[in-house]
Amino acid sequence: MNDVSSTTHRIEARDISKRYGGVQALSGVSLVVRPGEVLCIAGENGSGKSTFSKCLAGTETPDSGQFFLDGTPIGALGQMDRMRAGIHMIYQDFSLFENLSAAENIHLVKQACEGRHLVARGRGRAEALAALAAIGVDIDGDRLVESLSVGEKQSVAIARAMVQNAKLIIMDEPTTALTDPEIARLLQTVRRLKAQGVSFIFISHKLEEIIELTDRTVVFRNGRRVLEADTAELTEATLTRAMIGRDLPEPAPRPAAGKTGAPVLEVRGLARKGAFGPLDLTVHSGEIVGLGGRLGAGRTALALTLFGAARADAGSIAVDGKTVTLARIPDALALGIAYLPEDRLTEGLFLDRTISENMTLTVLPKHARGLGLLRARTLRGLAHDWVERLSIATPHVDLPAKALSGGNQQRVVLAKWLADMPRLLILNRPTVGVDVGSKFALHTVIREVADRGVGVIVISDDLPELDAVSDRRLLVEDGRITAELDSFVDSRRVA
Repeated sequence: MNDVSSTTHRIEARDISKRYGGVQALSGVSLVVRPGEVLCIAGENGSGKSTFSKCLAGTETPDSGQFFLDGTPIGALGQMDRMRAGIHMIYQDFSLFENLSAAENIHLVKQACEGRHLVARGRGRAEALAALAAIGVDIDGDRLVESLSVGEKQSVAIARAMVQNAKLIIMDEPTTALTDPEIARLLQTVRRLKAQGVSFIFISHKLEEIIELTDRTVVFRNGRRVLEADTAELTEATLTRAMIGRDLPEPAPRPAAGKTGAPVLEVRGLARKGAFGPLDLTVHSGEIVGLGGRLGAGRTALALTLFGAARADAGSIAVDGKTVTLARIPDALALGIAYLPEDRLTEGLFLDRTISENMTLTVLPKHARGLGLLRARTLRGLAHDWVERLSIATPHVDLPAKALSGGNQQRVVLAKWLADMPRLLILNRPTVGVDVGSKFALHTVIREVADRGVGVIVISDDLPELDAVSDRRLLVEDGRITAELDSFVDSRRVA
């Protein structure tokens, strides 16, 4: 790092270290963020990115080291005091009150930081609308947040920071759930605020996004800073090597679609009013079918219907050649249909339960003795096997699932379904929020599952991912399958 006076830095971190039990999350990390700069912090899941950000925002306390804001030490400041000083963190869920209006979400936190006991609604609403206008966003301040799109919610979170005179905004995976037009609007907002001297820290796994959006990049690996460079000087290969410590091999080619087996799933004229359809879809044994399209196109609604979580209004579903009724989730499970949801935290895991307990949920009936007693040793052995097969980074299987990084949590959810090998596996955005190394490992597992004769549906907004992992690529628009494509990226049909 250049030896520049800290007065030229918006943020300076000196020798930040943090340990959780036996895990050294951060080891002597130092970095700077300049005024009006977008700094990317990249790294594998569990590399220390989130821990560093929480220490900077004041929600965690480092064991040693110091942070400076505009040259002034801030170690004695708690989270609220750091917000007052201008440091704001926007999490992936945006931490908004869904039952309050956009304007209320923007101004209430500011008034809480001011220590007000009574809400000044008129003044607060005016400040909220001014903050939205300042970032170039046209949102009705009286709309409830629950009615806003993901991109609009993100804009409300940014305006909430700006109404408090933000100097630094930390954004965790800021484009994960955004459409391309929403990403373009985010870029416009960031450029506008950069011109006003606001600094940003982006935490991201998306290599192409890092190169496009940021000025400088710092890479963490195993809690240490291993690379710092101007982003313009980096390539995707350089970033990958720094993040995971090795080069990724090219994925093995998939066999031609004609070599797959008999149909596992046959859908004809399937429809759910206001959600999707009518549509036809066939998935063969050993085949990976990729479903691409815009957010809201109906792909998730289709997946939930196939998993029995919602009921179709019309059409038919056949599994292994037999027409079936999927009125409830147990109906789908009995037929060997498994579903990995896009929100693993609220829909896929019991966060307070152990890794072993989460992994073995689907096979408990097979490992019960008389009087319903479970073969605990057998179940733990099964969990150990899946930890090794999926390379899950954990010291033991008795750790609660909430202690794992995002990529490792995703592998636990996948192991839960693979423990009782399904006939049809539906994966909804399986690599959201995971790093490039974890993504490669998950793709490998998906291919291996298909090679064992399982039919696989992959729903993703990551077009290169769909091109790389799928045997067939189907475009979903307005609830219907409108095209089969050789390549999503080359077709430019999704925007």
